[in-house]
Amino acid sequence: MTIQLPGKVKFIINTLIQAGYEAYAVGGCIRDSILGRTPGDWDITTSASPQQVKELFPKTVDTGIQHGTVTVLEGSEGFEVTTYRIDGEYEDQRHPKEVVFTANLLEDLKRRDFTINAMAYNETEGLIDAFHGMEDIHRQVIRCVGNPMHRFTEDALRMMRAVRFAAQLGFTIEEQTKTAISALASSLAKISAERIQAELVKLLISDHPEEMRTVCELGMSRVFLPEFDAMMETPQNNRYHRHNVGEHSILAMQNIRKDKILRLTMLLHDVGKPVCKTVDENGIYHFYGHPAEGAKIAKTILRRLKFDNDTIRKVTNLIAWHDDRPSLKEPSVRRAIHRVGLEQYPDLFEVKRADTLAKNNYRRREKLELIDEYEAMYQAILEKEQCLELKDLAVNGLDMMELGLERGKEIGVMLNRLLMHVLEVPEDNTREILMNLVKTEQKSE
Repeated sequence: MTIQLPGKVKFIINTLIQAGYEAYAVGGCIRDSILGRTPGDWDITTSASPQQVKELFPKTVDTGIQHGTVTVLEGSEGFEVTTYRIDGEYEDQRHPKEVVFTANLLEDLKRRDFTINAMAYNETEGLIDAFHGMEDIHRQVIRCVGNPMHRFTEDALRMMRAVRFAAQLGFTIEEQTKTAISALASSLAKISAERIQAELVKLLISDHPEEMRTVCELGMSRVFLPEFDAMMETPQNNRYHRHNVGEHSILAMQNIRKDKILRLTMLLHDVGKPVCKTVDENGIYHFYGHPAEGAKIAKTILRRLKFDNDTIRKVTNLIAWHDDRPSLKEPSVRRAIHRVGLEQYPDLFEVKRADTLAKNNYRRREKLELIDEYEAMYQAILEKEQCLELKDLAVNGLDMMELGLERGKEIGVMLNRLLMHVLEVPEDNTREILMNLVKTEQKSE
């Protein structure tokens, strides 16, 4: 097995070896190289102590020196170089109580999470694979190094990482590893929301967002996203749907591109349905008001998971309007764009298509054609540069003051009335026409 190491990585490894130490590229970069993927970064492990590493390289940063990590700077790039270590007892299911440096590479590899991440490589010795990571790559399996109960007790987030790797790589989780996750899922409550959020997003924007099903089946979502469990338990007994709310949402994620905002939107677009469910006299389910209620619930969820305000705003707005269906006449579409907000477009069309494709075949083609027509009208309106917002009006507050209107509410009310008029009659968006409209209204009062 030959792995092509970047020049700067080879330089760091060779510098350490020439100084009498062991050194290897290790972890995810080796896994990704074997899989033909481009590594996001290159980590190096060595028998040299942090101080010895610092003595060998002119530019270093103590990024995690208490855990043996020094970042070596080569040009504009940084490479983490970590001393072989043995982790002590984990007291908070995240950090070891103490770290003991060791001269034994295998002891260092033994503490890692999964076999596919526990391989090391240098050009002198080739691939070091003491825990059958290559075999598991060929079998497309995620398996813990050693006892999975121990690995997950050390760091509970590893349970989410197992599913995330399965989603990114298209692998399955080995049975003993799955059993351990089911047994220990509740310990995710001790993990920070920020760390869970990071793993969740990586899972959602992977090639296999349907692994959210595994997150639910193994009991993890009940800890940090119980609303998803409720979705998975809510059937949709009507002619538009063939899946329960959760399965519909999973399918909708699969039908939209790999974007954080869009995947979060599809995951949560129907989160309001469990609390909005009603059943009519024929046993048919309805979910009246679920977009607005879903936007509120999604806001609570995203705040709980410590998402930034921009993400929360974009996702909740798309959820709130995902089921909005204006009449396909230009004035109605202009009013819809103004009501929904330009920022939601054109993403809203992707959301609508993904939602439609995740339903059953009843009137699906017709619905998709209506979405296409809606988008075509939206594009035509943009190309004509028609007024859709107050800032696009041909008049402003100063013009209103010139006509004798007072500052504040009176001016705002008039400008909004003019905007409503222009949304109906876009060709009237000239200063002369709008000023005359105001003058006419003043005369009639």
